[in-house]
Amino acid sequence: MSTGHDHGTSEIRYEKPLWWALGLTSTFLIAEIIGGLVTNSLALLSDAAHMMTDVIALTVSLIAVRMSRRPADARRTYGYARMEAIGAIINGGLLFVVAGYILWEAVGRFREPPEVASTGMLVIATLGLIVNLISMRLLRAGSGTSLNVKGAYLEVWSDMLGSVGVIIGAIVIKVTGWTLVDPIIAVLIGLWVLPRTWTLLKRAGHILMQGVPEGMDVAAIRKRLIEMPAVQEVHDLHVWSLGTGQVVLTAHIVLAAGVPDPQTIQVELTRVIEQQFDIHDVTLQVERTSCKSEVGHA
Repeated sequence: MSTGHDHGTSEIRYEKPLWWALGLTSTFLIAEIIGGLVTNSLALLSDAAHMMTDVIALTVSLIAVRMSRRPADARRTYGYARMEAIGAIINGGLLFVVAGYILWEAVGRFREPPEVASTGMLVIATLGLIVNLISMRLLRAGSGTSLNVKGAYLEVWSDMLGSVGVIIGAIVIKVTGWTLVDPIIAVLIGLWVLPRTWTLLKRAGHILMQGVPEGMDVAAIRKRLIEMPAVQEVHDLHVWSLGTGQVVLTAHIVLAAGVPDPQTIQVELTRVIEQQFDIHDVTLQVERTSCKSEVGHA
């Protein structure tokens, strides 16, 4: 039995703030790349790579919201939710290349630190900080109720710290002339980007491999179902997600002897799963006798 459910339509109200944040961040990303090249600041270019992760996070969030509107069809019976994970893997791979290049370039600059236009570096980084703060303000309302928006909010928040680092570096160069601080900050930002990118790739891969969603305890779900007096056995219990926040559960339920109304039990079990585990896409196959084979079933 599959109950009626909402595939992310509650997030549609957050689409406008996401578009505004994406527009601001994308525009300034281009400006920061140009500024990094003009001022010869590797720290700015590294922060631009960091800001690219914000663009990715915002884009992924928008994809999730937009795809949630597209209905399933004859060829894609689950719809298009998996595009979120596929896009994250592609973008994550590109980010690894960018971060790796920045770290490689930084090694050369440690040997021969070049001149850096600290004033331009400071101005651009300050503008970047302002853009981050505006984006955080736009996304704050939805960060408490939407996993997509929360992820984007955390990305922008962490990038704000990167902008602060570049500002500090620009001030140090301007006051002391110590240009070595520029590749040092670039390395720190690059090392900040890589773990976050790896986390993004892991989460996307986990979704594509139909892994159990974070925070879900399959053993606890099985235990709760077996505790029901009408249930004798639970097998073929699977929990996975189609995309962020779109959790699916399927299971075979073997009824105890003498249960008069399987349909009523099916409805009751679905209600328990929805209320206690917050899973709203539930399909249960109710059986009088187990259809489980000797091997190959959980």
